[in-house]
Amino acid sequence: MDVTDPVALFEAWLAEAETSEPNDPTAVCLATSTPDGRPSARMVLLKGVDRLPAPGGFVFYTNLQSRKGEELRSNPYAAMCFHWKSLRRSVRVEGAVEQVSAQEADAYYATRPRGSRVGAWASAQSRPLASRAALEQSVAEFEERFGEGDIPRPETWSGFRLRPARMEFWRDMPFRLHDRQVFHWSGGEAWRTEALYP
Repeated sequence: MDVTDPVALFEAWLAEAETSEPNDPTAVCLATSTPDGRPSARMVLLKGVDRLPAPGGFVFYTNLQSRKGEELRSNPYAAMCFHWKSLRRSVRVEGAVEQVSAQEADAYYATRPRGSRVGAWASAQSRPLASRAALEQSVAEFEERFGEGDIPRPETWSGFRLRPARMEFWRDMPFRLHDRQVFHWSGGEAWRTEALYP
């Protein structure tokens, strides 16, 4: 493992988490903010990691009209925090965000279970919901609409890629003297790294 490449280090830590975490090792807290700087955070699932082109990227998907979708399009910067309790480790990622290509979104959408594809049409994510029955009715309507045929990706559903500018790796250590290693990307060909006081 290349310890000068934080994305490779993240992949190694994630692989360990996938063998030890009881649920959703790819779950991550995603923080966004409004144009005037009001923050919000929620859990999403990481759906891809790539190292090239540098500095790499962390991919997740959502309804573009959801609160996070609207915030990311109006203020395209975000932060992520992974926490793997079983390993006593966490990773923080910060950087600019860009929307994935339509082809990439289509390819991932096609791998989703049929019920999840119907749900992408049926849910006006983050909008007020009158009742659970209203959601179930919407699901039923789209199930009838698509029948057994193909379910195309809605135009309002896509993904984002967070391009890391800063990554911090944290390991729990005795007496709260934790190990913290931070990597900075400012362009060029290499990451700059330094240790931090706990």
